[in-house]
Amino acid sequence: MLKIYTVCGNGIGSSLMLKMKIDDICEEHGIEADVESTDLNSAQGKNCDLIVTVKELANQFEGKDVAVVRSYVNKKKIEEDILDLLLKKNNEKNKSK
Repeated sequence: MLKIYTVCGNGIGSSLMLKMKIDDICEEHGIEADVESTDLNSAQGKNCDLIVTVKELANQFEGKDVAVVRSYVNKKKIEEDILDLLLKKNNEKNKSK
C-alpha cells in the first residue's frame, strides 16, 4: 500500500480536497493507497512514498518524491498530473512484496 501525503500551507482545506480526489483516482484505478492531508511543516518529517502538492510548495521537500499538481480540486487535472506516477509507484510496491 502506498503512503501518500497531500500538502497545503495549513493542512486543512486545500490538502483535504486534494486527498479526496486522490482517494477517488486510486480507487478507480485499483491502486491501494493510504492518503492523508497535512500541512507543510508537518509533512517535512514524515516518511511516505509520495508527497502531492502545488508547484509553489514542491521545492520545500528535498530528498522526497514529490508530485506537482496544477489544482487542488480539479480531478481531471490532478489525474493528468499524477496518474502515471501513481501507477508506477504502485507497480514498484507490488513487485517488492
